[in-house]
Amino acid sequence: MPIQVNFSRRTFMLMPLAFAACKPGQDVLQLSGPTMGTGYNVVVSNAPVGEAEIQSAIGTALAQVNAAMSNWSETSEISRFNASDAPTMLSPELAEVMDAAEAVNTASEGTFDTTMGPLIELWGFGAPGKAQMPSDAAIAAAQARSGHANTLRIGAGAMEKQQADAQVYLAAIGKGYGADHVGRALEALGITDYMVEIGGDLYAAGRNPDGMPWQIGVETPDALDRSVMDVVGVSGLGMASSGDYRNYYEQNGQRYSHVIDPSTGRPITHTTASATVLAENAMLADAWATAMLTLGRDRGMAIAEREGLAVMFIERDTDATDRQFKMSRSRRFEALTA
Repeated sequence: MPIQVNFSRRTFMLMPLAFAACKPGQDVLQLSGPTMGTGYNVVVSNAPVGEAEIQSAIGTALAQVNAAMSNWSETSEISRFNASDAPTMLSPELAEVMDAAEAVNTASEGTFDTTMGPLIELWGFGAPGKAQMPSDAAIAAAQARSGHANTLRIGAGAMEKQQADAQVYLAAIGKGYGADHVGRALEALGITDYMVEIGGDLYAAGRNPDGMPWQIGVETPDALDRSVMDVVGVSGLGMASSGDYRNYYEQNGQRYSHVIDPSTGRPITHTTASATVLAENAMLADAWATAMLTLGRDRGMAIAEREGLAVMFIERDTDATDRQFKMSRSRRFEALTA
């Protein structure tokens, strides 16, 4: 009988340390609420407008993102595409996300993929309690029904299915886009110092209430230890992390991560426990964090250096007698955090 561990939708959490750092009397506004199957947190410093106007702008921005990208709403734009077999013109919001998804898919050598639903379901990660071991034939069949190259044509503001049953899931890029979209709404109000976080993906601009870049804690990739392993100052950048340690199952002494490698159709087996990415926006950070965790440190670092990506990998130290980890950073990550 498999043992399944599935703590939360988000497999890795960035910790906005600004929440704890705000002092009484500072001109700081903190807003939070549910969205996109998770929650959002917004911190604004020195706002030129009032709380009601800010809250309204956040609500409108999140409603727009959900209307385009929610896989949980049958009426959303992406759900209507999934239910149809006709070529579809995309809204500017969804076109931006799908163009980015296609670009990261290509640059990551197919590792980032929004059409992985058949493999995720096959391995039992689509719903709690469904853990199972598929056959080789079932894996091959699911791979044939997955993959951008196999299933989609994307470009010129449109998307078309190459297989009638193709499905697009935006969980690994949509929350990052949501953080960016909220940030744009804040900037339209004249706000320059803010941090927006949705389900662990974030965008930060300007300075925190202490006049520093926003201080973001990177969690130790251990389900039993919610400590901070590193702190990164972020300003004018998106940041996202992905980890394999909160959603997995064990069977016959083997650990099966929810992170599926499209090239094998199987859960990853490398020792990389998490990947953290800094990018020009949260959407790209979100997508690349998923790709880098799937690739693992060795393959991922080679692509990161080739593409000029800012990535930090945390690996399990297999030589240690207890739970220990080691970090490695790409040259771009080192430059941005120096």
